[in-house]
Amino acid sequence: MSIIYNPQQYKLADKPMENFIDPDEIHEILDANLNPSMEQVKQVINKSLQKNRLSLAETAILVNAREPEMVDAIKAAAKKLKEQVYGKRIVLFAPLYIGNLCINDCAYCGFRSSNKKQERTTLGKQDIIDQVVALEDSGHKRLILVYGEHPRYDAQFIADTVKIVYGVKSGNGEIRRVNINAAPLDIEGFKKVKEAGIGTYQIFQETYHKPTYEKVHLKGTKKHYDWRITSLDRAQEAGIDDVGIGALFGLYDWRFEVLGLLRHVNHFEAVYNVGPHTISFPRIQSASGFEVDKRYDVSDADFTKLVAILRLAVPYTGLILTAREPGHIRDEILQYGVSQIDGGTNIEMKGYTSHKEQQDLDHEQFEICDDRSLNEVMEELVEDGYIPSFCTACYRLNRTGEHFMEFSVPGFIKRFCQPNAILTLAEYLEDYAPPKTKEKGYQLIEDSLKDYEDERFKEKLVERLGKIKDGERDLYF
Repeated sequence: MSIIYNPQQYKLADKPMENFIDPDEIHEILDANLNPSMEQVKQVINKSLQKNRLSLAETAILVNAREPEMVDAIKAAAKKLKEQVYGKRIVLFAPLYIGNLCINDCAYCGFRSSNKKQERTTLGKQDIIDQVVALEDSGHKRLILVYGEHPRYDAQFIADTVKIVYGVKSGNGEIRRVNINAAPLDIEGFKKVKEAGIGTYQIFQETYHKPTYEKVHLKGTKKHYDWRITSLDRAQEAGIDDVGIGALFGLYDWRFEVLGLLRHVNHFEAVYNVGPHTISFPRIQSASGFEVDKRYDVSDADFTKLVAILRLAVPYTGLILTAREPGHIRDEILQYGVSQIDGGTNIEMKGYTSHKEQQDLDHEQFEICDDRSLNEVMEELVEDGYIPSFCTACYRLNRTGEHFMEFSVPGFIKRFCQPNAILTLAEYLEDYAPPKTKEKGYQLIEDSLKDYEDERFKEKLVERLGKIKDGERDLYF
């Protein structure tokens, strides 16, 4: 089976490794869809609920919808769609910062090269091992490695650090999937990193508005807009079919950035017959030495709304919410479409073993607003009826890229995600959870099993749960 996309045609033709963003066109689309009616909003919502990706014009109707009843309808539809496609599972991961050397001078970032207050650190092999042991001992199975942009952190360095992480085993702990957030590479560099067995390669455009991009990126390789906008094309050319995109909300008009993200999705569909695996939407937070234009601050109301819109605009793509956001915001927008969050997050260099009580912005990229432990996040998810997941089955069974989309675009991925989430939750409950969390977790599993109508499949799941209680690990469908 091959997924057949229906990408739209825009002013700039979608061609491999060429810029596809026309800022004037995006503004024209936004302006052409001001003041939508409730009927227009409902029509767009109905298309999305059929699991069809939205066009820029249709998405513009949603971002311009301001009446409370319109916003309520958007959020209710996003919640419904998320449950249809992804079920009740939430994937958990942790970021691990490998090095904060950087040649770029980005106005919003604590790592900016002109920031003399930032303490520069690069983790050595033993440092990495120590951090991974601490993460495994808390229950993590999925990491994203983060690097500053510096010649030292080349493709070979990234590949070497990935191999170190995969080699660390502590008790029943192991890292089963390593994602990457690092500088754009050339095609040969991406090939080298792919050989190390990575999951997703994540590169954020930060802002799709080129004039703003040039204003906030003062020097360094990152200053070159076209090199970055085509970076994940090079990853695709290198055989990395699992990529993540994102925008840093607060640099420019959030409505423009939502359409910029969607235009990027359209580009992948048109050129590579695949969508991004994930979309991220971080909001600017305080950082050591940062400077931003406060005119583009995104309010909580607009932020929760834009997450719901992204869910409706691209039904098949995972949405990542990070600890930049405080707990109450995370709790709310989990309902609207988020499928992945980090837990027990510490973004300070060597932070997972330092155990500092307060954040030090001179040792990290930006301020985080949710410092709950992994177990605190897990227990709250369970109490709210979500199934915390550390599943990595799709990667180990080569369900990536177009193959992944064959399952996720029609909404069938829930068949695999939910049972695998239950199995990884059981592993966590057996190996890491305190008694209170363990009791709540197994009650959630018992309740979830009642929803299975396929008795034969249910029997297989129950059998595997029994094997986990008997000491087996890493079971999945």
